[in-house]
Amino acid sequence: MSEPRPNTAPFPPEEIGAFLRCCAGEWMGLRSQFALGEVSAGDDDDDGWHTSDRGELVVAFLEAETAGGAGGLQVGQKDAVALQQLHFDAEGGFRSGEQQGRWQLWPDGSLELVITGDGREVRERIWFTKPNLRLRSTVETSADGSPGRASFSSEIRRVSRPSVPAS
Repeated sequence: MSEPRPNTAPFPPEEIGAFLRCCAGEWMGLRSQFALGEVSAGDDDDDGWHTSDRGELVVAFLEAETAGGAGGLQVGQKDAVALQQLHFDAEGGFRSGEQQGRWQLWPDGSLELVITGDGREVRERIWFTKPNLRLRSTVETSADGSPGRASFSSEIRRVSRPSVPAS
C-alpha cells in the first residue's frame, strides 16, 4: 500500500491553469452588495444601499478549447439550468458569451478580471486565503470614474467526507 503523496503544488497557484483548477468545486457563499451611487430619492429604507444573500455556487474546470488556451470555468448557482462559461487564453484575455475582457494573475496570488463596455468598467478580484476559502470583490464604475455597484463574497468549498464502511 503506498502512502498518499503530499500536494507539492504552490499555493496560491502561480499560473492561470492552476488557479482555474483551484476554483473548481461546490461553494457556499455569503455575498454583500452595495450601491455606491445615489439611492433612489423615494427610498425610505435606510438599508436600501446594501443587500446580503447566501447561495451555493458550482464551479467546474473546462479544459482548453485550443492549444493556446488556458482552460475555463463553468459557473452557476446550484441546481441552475443556465450556466455561465468563461474561457481564458494564455495571453491575458477571456470571454464569456459575447463579452470579452482581460485577466491578470497578480504576484499576491489574486486573479483580476476586467470587462469594459457600455460606458462602464467591471473589475472582479478573486483570491484564496486557504485552498477551501475563496474571497471575491467586484467594483463597477462608469466611464467618468463615478462608482456604481460593488460586492464582496466569502466562499467556503464544500468538502465531502470519506464514507466510513459499516462494521
